[in-house]
Parts: sequence; C-alpha cells; structure tokens
Amino acid sequence: MGETIPSPPPQASSTQRGVARIEKFARLPVWPVWQGVFLFFASKIFGEEVAAGWENRIGGRVCPNFLTAEATSPFVLLVHHRHSFSNWDPVKYIQQTFFPEGFPSHPHRGFITVTYCLKGGMVHRDSLGIKQSYGAEKRHDSKHVQWLTAGAGIQHEEMWDIEPDTQDEGKLLWSSSQELYQLWINMPSDYKMSKPNAELLEAYPVASSTSSSTIPDNTTPVVKENNDATTTTVVAGEYKGIRAPVDSPTNVSMMRVQLSKDSSWTHNIPSSHETAIIYVRKGSIQIGTQRIPPHYTVYLTSQGEELSIQSLEGDADILLLSGEPLREPIASQGSMVMNTQPEIQQAYLDYQLGKMGLPWSEKLSDEEWQQHVKRNPSLY
Repeated sequence: MGETIPSPPPQASSTQRGVARIEKFARLPVWPVWQGVFLFFASKIFGEEVAAGWENRIGGRVCPNFLTAEATSPFVLLVHHRHSFSNWDPVKYIQQTFFPEGFPSHPHRGFITVTYCLKGGMVHRDSLGIKQSYGAEKRHDSKHVQWLTAGAGIQHEEMWDIEPDTQDEGKLLWSSSQELYQLWINMPSDYKMSKPNAELLEAYPVASSTSSSTIPDNTTPVVKENNDATTTTVVAGEYKGIRAPVDSPTNVSMMRVQLSKDSSWTHNIPSSHETAIIYVRKGSIQIGTQRIPPHYTVYLTSQGEELSIQSLEGDADILLLSGEPLREPIASQGSMVMNTQPEIQQAYLDYQLGKMGLPWSEKLSDEEWQQHVKRNPSLY
C-alpha cells in the first residue's frame, strides 16, 4: 500500500470538491532497473520532487496505485509506467533473455482496461485474432488510447513498441521513451459476461464551442482554452458540454489535464460521481489551500460538483478520474474482477479449460500467432 500523507480537514463547501486525503504509492525500478535504482537513491539524497523531474526525462520506474476497490468504486487499479529502452544499454540485452519487454499473453474477465499512451506506444495481439498498434508518436496516427472490454473473457498481449525517439532517428545510438497509464474500471454485474472487444481511440482537437453530436466515434476530444494555457483530453465522460463518444456500461469520466505555469482549470463533476481521484504526473498543483506535489494521488470529497485546480511552480500534468460507485459486491484476484469468489474461481477454471483460447509466446510471428488463435479459438 502507499504512504498516506497528512492533509488538512476537507475545506470544500456544499458545492465544491476538496481534498479528502492524499497518498503516495511506491515507485518500482524496471525498464531499465538500474535507472529506477538510481532514481530511488536520488529521491533520498535530493528529494522526491527532484527525482520526479528526472524520472520524467529518463524513465525507469512503474507506480501501481493499488486502489481500495470498495472505497474507490468503480476504479480498481491505476498504474503509471515510465520507461526507456536504449540500444547502447548492455543490461537491456541480458534482461530480455528472461524478462520480456512488455506483457505476454494473459487473461482478463469482468472489467475494462484503458491504456493511455503518453510517450512511445504498444503492440497488441489478442485471442480474438486482433492486432493493434497504438501510442503517442507520429507513426501511431493519433491513436493513443486503447479501450479494452474484457467482458466474458479475453487473452491479450501488450508489448512495448520500441522504436528510436524522434530526436534519435537515424543515429547509431538511440533510446525509446515509453510512458502510459493503465486504468482498470469495474463493470456492472449485468455486463461482466458481455462480448469482449478492443477499440482504439484517436486524439481529436475540438473548439470549446463544439457540439458533442459532431464528434466522431472512437475519438478523445482535446480542448485547448485560455490561450492554450490549459489542454483537456476527454477519454470518457463530459467536459463543459463536450462528451467523449466512447461507449461504457460504467458511468465514469477520465480526463488528462495539462496546465501551463500559474494557470487554473475548473470543472463540474457530476453529482453522481461520488468517487473522484487525481493523479499528479508532473509539476505541482493546488486545490483549495492544499499543495500536491508530483507523483501523489489525491482522493477528493464525495459531495459537491465544482473543482478548481491551480498550477504552481511550473507546468502541471494530471489525470482526473471520477465515477458513480457500482454499489455491488466485488471480488478481485490476479487479472479477474467479478462479484464473488466462486465467480473468480469459475473465471480461472474457464481459462484453464481453454474457453478464452490458449496462451501463446510473444516470440511468435504474426502468422504463427494467427494460426495459433485459429487452432485454439476463444468461445467468447
């Protein structure tokens, strides 16, 4: 679990959302391990905020936010990845012999995963025979988010799309920066056994006056305001009348907000969204009288609608999650999220019986993987 940071009593009025509590989760060294270890010691010597700035530049850590599912419903897990792969790093070639550069095939049932790429990208293959490449680079054609509905069951593989960074293209020695969020959203019990699906969402710049009816499907509206001082990317939910078109059985909102120095951002959170969480990726922000440094997770008060955020010492970059609690029992184990423990056991039994297809090696070529999926089809 994370370290809970003392915060003043909530100061929100009946109409405003304030800070209920703040938590700092552990950041683990990986990809590459040695840079993550360096950042750990740097945080002890120079302070967490200095190390946070260095991590943003060089990578080497992952931060799983292990949310308390009952208290943060419908959100189950939020993970922030920041990594770097360099062709000049000898440790990379040793590590990849026993630790794949990504996430080989694994099963899910009963929830939604949202993978939002900030740098680099991912290559997806699944038990339905679908392959997707998505990310934050030019080669990904603005398809930066994957919305995967696990439903009744799916196996998928997500491997890092390792290509030289733009400034390193054509160089003998290069690095590939990778950064993303992965969010697990619980689904209502009536939808847990629905048909699995994976769709890519494309960044779509819009004016603040744009009507939601004109926004294409499979997009994330991007709204710039205040002479470009703030940028809001709406993955799910609605911001100032602009609604993301993604279809979700769970009533949620997911937004990335980028603020330039000394700028402010306001938003009306739906009153039904009693759960509201902010993760500070970069910079520091202020909510009410509370200063929140980078890499801290903020849990907002459950009442009120108005949220006001101010950036402080420099540019800030945050993720805002809000949602209506499901008010259903939850059982979570490994990569399955259901309502009861017997349902979890059934999910793993179905996986072992091959009902979600059979796992494959990430080393298979696309042709070999397609043949494997056809020989071992998913029942879902």
